Amino acid sequence: MSKCILSVCLALPVALFLSACDTQPGAEPVSVEAPPREVERLHSERGGIGAVPTPERTSAMAGVSINPRRSLFVTETAILSQFSFKAVMDQLVAQSGVPGLTSLQLFRQLWDTQNPRPGLGLGEHCNDQVDGANRPIFNGFPYACRPGEGVQAQRDPFSNPGSSDFYSPIGLAMRFDLAPADGSDCGEYRIVFAKNPSGGRNLVIFEAVLPNPTPALGLDGCLPVAELWEGLSINNSVTDRATKLRDFYFNGLPGFMPVIHLDNYGAATGRATGQLRTNQFMAGNWLLREFKLTRNCVGASCTLKATISTDKVNPFGGLFSPGSAHPTTADFRDLLASPAVVAGLAVNDLNAFNYTVPDRFNGAQSDQQSFENNYVAQFGSGGTVKPRMQAQLTALGSTLTPENLVARAQALSCAGCHQLSNGANLGGGLQWPGSLGFVHVAESTENGPEGPRFQISPALTNVFLPHRKAILEEFLNRPRGCAHSTCVMGGPLPATCHPCAATVCEVDSVCCSSNWDSICVEEAQALCNICN
Repeated sequence: MSKCILSVCLALPVALFLSACDTQPGAEPVSVEAPPREVERLHSERGGIGAVPTPERTSAMAGVSINPRRSLFVTETAILSQFSFKAVMDQLVAQSGVPGLTSLQLFRQLWDTQNPRPGLGLGEHCNDQVDGANRPIFNGFPYACRPGEGVQAQRDPFSNPGSSDFYSPIGLAMRFDLAPADGSDCGEYRIVFAKNPSGGRNLVIFEAVLPNPTPALGLDGCLPVAELWEGLSINNSVTDRATKLRDFYFNGLPGFMPVIHLDNYGAATGRATGQLRTNQFMAGNWLLREFKLTRNCVGASCTLKATISTDKVNPFGGLFSPGSAHPTTADFRDLLASPAVVAGLAVNDLNAFNYTVPDRFNGAQSDQQSFENNYVAQFGSGGTVKPRMQAQLTALGSTLTPENLVARAQALSCAGCHQLSNGANLGGGLQWPGSLGFVHVAESTENGPEGPRFQISPALTNVFLPHRKAILEEFLNRPRGCAHSTCVMGGPLPATCHPCAATVCEVDSVCCSSNWDSICVEEAQALCNICN
């Protein structure tokens, strides 16, 4: 998905900067000088090492083969029971250091953004910005008030598991494919929560960008994270996998900050961060929205709030219309007809066609059930931009049409990826794969090989997860300086060959100077938590 709710559809390489304003207890990041670059991801689902056609497997890649349902998208109920909504919210509130702030207050403030002001008076509201006709807008585009979901500003999602207001975890997503090639971060790690559907369906997804604590090592600084998830594929104990994942999310691997940290959802400055996404069904059209956690301090007084953000790679649908009079329309048409955008959308691979949308064109809602986000219908006859796009396609020698490119842009939007583009003909023999009806992981369960698990979409199963599997396996099988794994006995290992070798050798120099014996293996397990 295009920074769309569930982790499905592939982000622009962005740099990690560590700021003195960031709150990162428990981690000891290495400060490395880097040139300035864009720190806000302009892609949600396509970017980093995953924004390439699926790597071909070779005999050299035979060493690692992962199970996608263990190492990429985890939905077993026995594992997810370790990830309560309240525990996640409690950890974020505790990290904020805001006196008196509670998880319930933060939850209610998040949903009060969907109500007209004054609401609870705790933060932003849907109509803080209005156009000349007094209609709610955000970033210059329509932003509908949603009191049907805003009613949750008066509800308790934590206390009663039998209540229609209660939220439960339904999925964990490993998005190492979103890590930039330079290793400035380690990709995204997500938790999907679903409201009890008896009172109306609603989903909240926590999508954390995990910093690389040793960026000097490049992407190999993230190797312990990749190896942790790889190890889940060969670990047959559901209980042990649940413990490892909970520790990774709530405490972090040695040297890494926890996944569940307010900095990773928007509060950090000077580096790429993640976001919260909502998939809203409770009233009105099915809608997808995005939020950031924002921590502001004046002196010693701080606040933590959920703030409205744009949906990335979700240009406002009206900009595709030949009759659009929006002030950014001319610039958007120039973007659509640019060589880079045409070439990116013309890539004939379901996992790799792509384009970058500057944020000034993005709306803050993606509506699956209205004309607003139906780019294909909005484009219509194409107007003056159509022949310009066709000229670029002709120059590329492509048989695609401008309408095919618009259909692909729609598929990359949140609404398109989740429902609007299901089964759509994208040209070049490509057809967009199906969701589960506006979601890619559902509240309903099936009998999996290890017990009940939540269902995932055909799009994930057949298209997106195989690509992510190939990306992760290629990374894990790259030649490296270690003569053997840190999890097996052998000769001495140089501290420079792997972050875990560096960690072990710091406390036991014999492992790097004499022999990597059983004690070194035990130390690797204890200190790095990557051996199974």
